[in-house]
Amino acid sequence: MKIVYIGNNLKRGNPTTLQNLSALLSTVGYRIKVYGTSKNKFLRILEMVFGVCKNYKATYVLIDTYSTTNFYYALIISQLCRCLGVSYIPILHGGNLPVRLKKNPLLSKLIFKNSYNNSTPSLYLETEFNNQGYETVYIPNPMQLESYKFKKRSHISLKLLWVRAFDEIYNPNMAIEVVSELKKRGITAYLSMVGPDKDGSFADCKELAIKLGVENKIEFTGYLSKEKWVQKAANYDIFINTTTVDNIPVSVLEAMTLGLPVISTNVGGIPYLIKDKFNGFLVENNNVDEMVASVLDLTKMNSSDINILIDNARVTAENCDEGKVLKKWQEILK
Repeated sequence: MKIVYIGNNLKRGNPTTLQNLSALLSTVGYRIKVYGTSKNKFLRILEMVFGVCKNYKATYVLIDTYSTTNFYYALIISQLCRCLGVSYIPILHGGNLPVRLKKNPLLSKLIFKNSYNNSTPSLYLETEFNNQGYETVYIPNPMQLESYKFKKRSHISLKLLWVRAFDEIYNPNMAIEVVSELKKRGITAYLSMVGPDKDGSFADCKELAIKLGVENKIEFTGYLSKEKWVQKAANYDIFINTTTVDNIPVSVLEAMTLGLPVISTNVGGIPYLIKDKFNGFLVENNNVDEMVASVLDLTKMNSSDINILIDNARVTAENCDEGKVLKKWQEILK
């Protein structure tokens, strides 16, 4: 069976969802043709169109679908598939796609009502799309769980880890403000911030750390490969996620797999992943005081309660095991 996969195939940083899923499907004999390598947006859509036309006899076209510019890529490719008589499956990733459904109902209907199926690695998007009448199936992003060494913890220290791109929507300043607020209370915490700069927020965060007098308590590593930050995570005890908009962040799932207790803002698809005080902690968006309180609550937990929390988180993450994910895809790609 031949499958064309349209999405982000840029050769930089850690492997993308497209690269992981196409590699997984290839292991059981699917012939995957991937398109989306050009950094130039115009050239990228030309490459995508060419790929679909060249492989018009493919059984399926998979389309990674987001809520911004990529939404229009998905629109163009989906309608081209309809013209060629090729079945296509949008894979829904963008946390703001429910807004797009309301903002562009006609364009959304053209894409999602005429698809062979709609899939998403987000329970949030599955719920939102089904509520809007677009039949959608939940299939998590695949993870090699054996690559993540689970660590039991007898106590929680004030060593915090943040892993994300430095971008305003991920609110990295909040992580620094948490360390500052703890310092105001006479409590010393250490924070490592891992990730590449995306919009200039990296420099802003360094300036903020100096302004708040916590620069000697914060490490800025820049980009690290997945292997390196996972190895680094063994030396930390709390993972904080400060985003203002999100879906199902892979870094949060990875932290849960590693046994790192997670404290996250309660936005987008996060509450579909984390249940407060069951497999992590949820705080209101941009609420530094709530995150500080949750950090301190974690440090006061006994070892039994800590390990119940992180065991629950690990079980949640195990739904993303690549073997389980592959079976779900095989059910669709019959």
